[in-house]
Amino acid sequence: MLSGFSIPVIYLQVGGLVIALVGLASVLITAFRRVEPVNLGDLLGWLAWGAGVVLSFFVVESGAAIFVHYYGIVLMLGVLAGGLLAAWELKRLGREPEIVSDLMGWLVVGGVIGARLWHVFTPSPSALVLDPLSGEMVNPYFAGGRIHLLDILAVWKGGLGIPGAVIGGLIALFFFCRKYRQSFAFWVDVSAPALALGQAIGRWGNFFNEELYGTPTNLPWKLYISPTRRLPGFADVEYYHPLFLYESLWNLANMFLLLWLRRRFADRLKPGDVLLVYLIVYPTGRFLMDFLRLDASQVGGININQTIMALVALCSALALAWRHYRNKLPKTGLTPD
Repeated sequence: MLSGFSIPVIYLQVGGLVIALVGLASVLITAFRRVEPVNLGDLLGWLAWGAGVVLSFFVVESGAAIFVHYYGIVLMLGVLAGGLLAAWELKRLGREPEIVSDLMGWLVVGGVIGARLWHVFTPSPSALVLDPLSGEMVNPYFAGGRIHLLDILAVWKGGLGIPGAVIGGLIALFFFCRKYRQSFAFWVDVSAPALALGQAIGRWGNFFNEELYGTPTNLPWKLYISPTRRLPGFADVEYYHPLFLYESLWNLANMFLLLWLRRRFADRLKPGDVLLVYLIVYPTGRFLMDFLRLDASQVGGININQTIMALVALCSALALAWRHYRNKLPKTGLTPD
């Protein structure tokens, strides 16, 4: 399966120059509006200007070609879809949706950094390499007694851990809310359905990279994996469970559930409840699906992702129950004689 396509660099350079000029014009037009946070026009203008400059001036091998990964395209589609859903929710709630354009930058940066770091520090067994110094199988990003920084930065090759993305995104959201004096609890509730939608779309990037598949199967929806992408010991096995599809559908269902809960129980939900429900539903599905994984990340001999998912789901369920039923619990105490 093709994981992307090539584009001659000269096309990118010419297109980049046009984008840079259009983006610069947009930036100049909106520079004196003094809008804070920046609106969508500001954001798109700066992005276009930056992308155009990079494509026009920093890519100089005009006779070469750049390989565009479907993985990255799908991830960006997921980000855009999540942003549009969040903006739609804000408009429904009577808030200005333009703030989402600024928030997305924070969430993308925090999410990508968190997701990449999670992957780097919790590699799957098949990713381990033989360390030339110790002769043992070790983390590929730290083999040979040094840090392989370029490999860590090569996000386009795949390798983003969802738990890290959620943690990084929440940290970024916290600082965003602190900077602009926004309610953190309100924004996590707005962001949770958008996150689920982004995950549902983003998981299809694993399809193009032929990763995130499960145990062998002959079910009608079985997934063919190319010989070069099969795990050791499964060279002759062609078809597997499409775990990426299961997780995509689970996240899509989670999104609809969260949106429904926000409307059906709007008078009973407390700020932060929607996030707690997300932290129950997604980890539960991930925990169950990890039983089908052939290459689960191991830390100290345990499936680290599955273990953390179980703990997060349990703690979130207890927190949600405590928030809503603590005042209904029978009060006991000693009365004086």
